[in-house]
Amino acid sequence: MADWDIRKLQILRTLREQGTVTATAEALRMTPSAVSQQLTNLAKQLGVPLLEAQGRRVRLTDAARLVLRHAEVVFEQLERADAELAAYAHGEVGEVRVGAFSTAVPALVVPAVKALRATHPGVSVRVREAEAGQAYELLAAGDVDLALSLAAQAPSEADPRFTRVPLLADPLDLALPHDHPLASAEGLRLADLAAEPWIFGGSGPWSDITRGACEAAGFSPYQGHSAAGWTAILAMVEAGMGVALVPRMVGARREGVVMRELAGDRPVRHVVAAVRKGAEDAPAVVRVLDALRSVAVG
Repeated sequence: MADWDIRKLQILRTLREQGTVTATAEALRMTPSAVSQQLTNLAKQLGVPLLEAQGRRVRLTDAARLVLRHAEVVFEQLERADAELAAYAHGEVGEVRVGAFSTAVPALVVPAVKALRATHPGVSVRVREAEAGQAYELLAAGDVDLALSLAAQAPSEADPRFTRVPLLADPLDLALPHDHPLASAEGLRLADLAAEPWIFGGSGPWSDITRGACEAAGFSPYQGHSAAGWTAILAMVEAGMGVALVPRMVGARREGVVMRELAGDRPVRHVVAAVRKGAEDAPAVVRVLDALRSVAVG
């Protein structure tokens, strides 16, 4: 197989355009002897004569024209590569794989993807729903580029593998049956519901968040029922089986359930993103993080 040398092919191409070795040397900021030497070497590498004398000038051989005809395809592809690399370097193209917990997908990730389609259509996002533990395993393994989780589930900020990026302080609202005596009470506080049966998961982050919020308000919640899914939790609240804390990001809407914003001791859960250390400056990742921040503050 011939030894193709892009730089030497460019010199040959310039000679075709300029017509003389001297003009080629001026265009490429080389000496005429260097141009001649490079073209002589290229002819040896390809095993065909590329130039023939024509008086005091030289002209391209048929073999040289054949070589350039094929080289033009390569030059065109390299131009495309340069353009795509420039776009990539400016965050205009690229794929970012996102692992996110279930409520973050519709509330944060999907709106961010829609915004990116309008502003940076070359940046594509692949979404993988995953609980926090799995998301960080995927991030560490290189299977996703960005993980969304609750701060309580995220690795420590001292973890050398990841960079954490705060996104959102998500308020927790109180879900009450529509006929509950406090459904329309002014200045509702968590402590007002201390005697109520509470509905939350038996273990895991949501159990910790609910217990932590109630204990911060001065009481330990009585767990009347255990459920992890918001559909089940709200169905039980609607049936008058208890009350629950629901993240505002869930966007819970159910006939028969009143969502109340708490006064004073309003609890929140913190949502964070994480990337592998060093990847936080990757242009496409920056675009996705910016879009997620815009959704979070919007």
